[in-house]
Amino acid sequence: MKKIFKFILNTIPRPILIRLSIVVRPILELALKGNRFTDPIDGKSFRAFLPYGYGNQRNNVLSPSTLSLERHRLLWLYLKNETDFFTSEEKKKVLHFAPEQEFYKRFKKQANIEYTTTDLLSPLADVKADICNLPFEDNTYDYILCNHVLEHIPDDTKAMQELYRVLKPGGMGIFQIPQDLSRANTFSDDSIVDQKERAKIFGQYDHVRVYGRDYFDKLRSIGFKVVEEDYANKIAPELVEKYCLAKGEIIPVCFK
Repeated sequence: MKKIFKFILNTIPRPILIRLSIVVRPILELALKGNRFTDPIDGKSFRAFLPYGYGNQRNNVLSPSTLSLERHRLLWLYLKNETDFFTSEEKKKVLHFAPEQEFYKRFKKQANIEYTTTDLLSPLADVKADICNLPFEDNTYDYILCNHVLEHIPDDTKAMQELYRVLKPGGMGIFQIPQDLSRANTFSDDSIVDQKERAKIFGQYDHVRVYGRDYFDKLRSIGFKVVEEDYANKIAPELVEKYCLAKGEIIPVCFK
């Protein structure tokens, strides 16, 4: 199964995968139904989660029902337990880059948020836009979700500046990225253009850098106040295992 999933991820474009998943998901739910692992996003349980990874495949990470990964489930729990994202009586404006399927319909249905999605290619995007040149006014959004996007952007400094510009003063942004915490400094090399070489060095064929621990300070240099939230460490160990979360993943919670 690992080889099949690896082949699919590396050969089928993401917009097509999103459309295909609508058909495949009910089949996966039925085939893997059980009690070992639970997806906290929808509360459904399974005997196993699916493997995932463009290079090295990780076991038990992709939820059969929501297609969420570890980072998505961690983000859901953080928003639910630590913010007013789901409970605010005052309507909040939310901007979501490259919207994930597991969140899209749920956020669209929330009466307490005004939800806008954006991306250049995603079929789930309300607004087709370049993150380095956003068509939104200054100080517009209470929440910005931009997860596993910046590692694809050659000029991530400009992208961060745009995120800062459109976030309201006092607003919150969560900008998760794949991060190698063993690295002090982010590594990039614009001369690496071969997709196989990029996958080998950066972890995925369409990534342009590997972020290190300096990622948080780069966000701070843009103007954000950054909380390095090791949220999985605040969750009971038995739930970390049951929800298939990644230990040690830091959520970059950014404020303006």
